[in-house]
Amino acid sequence: MQDLNPEYIVGLVDGEGSFTVYVRDPKLPILTRRVTVEPKFYVKLIERDKKILEQLKHYFGCGMIYSQKDKRPNHQNCYRYEVFNRNDLINIIIPFFKKHQLRFPSKRNDFEIFCKMMDMIYRKDHLSKVGLDQLFKLKQRMH
Repeated sequence: MQDLNPEYIVGLVDGEGSFTVYVRDPKLPILTRRVTVEPKFYVKLIERDKKILEQLKHYFGCGMIYSQKDKRPNHQNCYRYEVFNRNDLINIIIPFFKKHQLRFPSKRNDFEIFCKMMDMIYRKDHLSKVGLDQLFKLKQRMH
């Protein structure tokens, strides 16, 4: 198995990765979903490139790989490497991408917003209506 290097990872994430946070719309009833915020970093690749995701998981030492079936015509089954554990996001993923800057301006913008949102989540701002509103507004600025 070939080792990945930071430059390769940055290029892969620029093209195929995402930093996102699900934020429950504060206007919706609480019963629509059990979580109010759910941060996630992921990379999605077609099935035959799964080994790259396994190498990524090994490199970071965290996260999971999930199968993503797609029955639509002209689409292939995929795999996703996801990191959703907040401690792993704060202590592993964010420091890596702060040290090894993403090159695409749109991806860099999403990462910067993601970092702000993670700071707010870490401070437990999402547990108040005002904080949840602020997180929801930040999420709207992501790609």
